[in-house]
Amino acid sequence: MRVDTPWLDQRELRAWVRLRAMLELLPGVLDAQLRRDADLTEFEYYLLAVLSEARDRTLRMTELARMTNATLPRLSHVVTRLERRGLVSRFPCPGDARVTNARLTGDGQAKVEQAAPGHVENVRDHVIDALSGEQIGQLAEIGDAILSRLDPAGTMTATYTRYDETPEPPREQA
Repeated sequence: MRVDTPWLDQRELRAWVRLRAMLELLPGVLDAQLRRDADLTEFEYYLLAVLSEARDRTLRMTELARMTNATLPRLSHVVTRLERRGLVSRFPCPGDARVTNARLTGDGQAKVEQAAPGHVENVRDHVIDALSGEQIGQLAEIGDAILSRLDPAGTMTATYTRYDETPEPPREQA
C-alpha cells in the first residue's frame, strides 16, 4: 500500500536542511576539540560526565548504556578503553553478581574536571552564544517536540530533562 506523503515545502525544506547540516557538523566540532585538548572522544567525555554525576560515581552498565543511548557492546568496548587508561573501573554489583557496575575513578574525575572547561567553551562558542536568550528557550522547546517523536516511550527523558528548572514553591501570603 502506497501512502502519498506531501513533499516538504520551501520553508520546511529550509529548516530541515539546516538541522541536517547541524547534525553533521556539530559532532565533529565537539569531538575535535575534546580529542585535541583532553585526548577523549566526545562519547568518552559524555560517558565520564554521566558517571561523574551519578551517586558514588557508579552506574550499572545497563543504566549507563541507557543514559548514553549506547548498545551494550559499544559501551563495553569504550569502557574497556577507558579502563586501560585508569579512568573507569568495572566490578560486579554487590547485590547481584550477574550485573556489572562501572565506576569513575579518581583519575577519571580529574579528567572530566580538566576537560569540562574547554568543552563548555566550545559549546558556548558554537551553539549557546550564537543564540539569543529567547532562541535558547525555543531550542529547548524544539528539542522537546522532536524528542517526543524520537523517544515516544520516554526511555531517555530523565537524561535530557535532568537540568530542567524546577518551579519555585508558591510563597505563603502574610
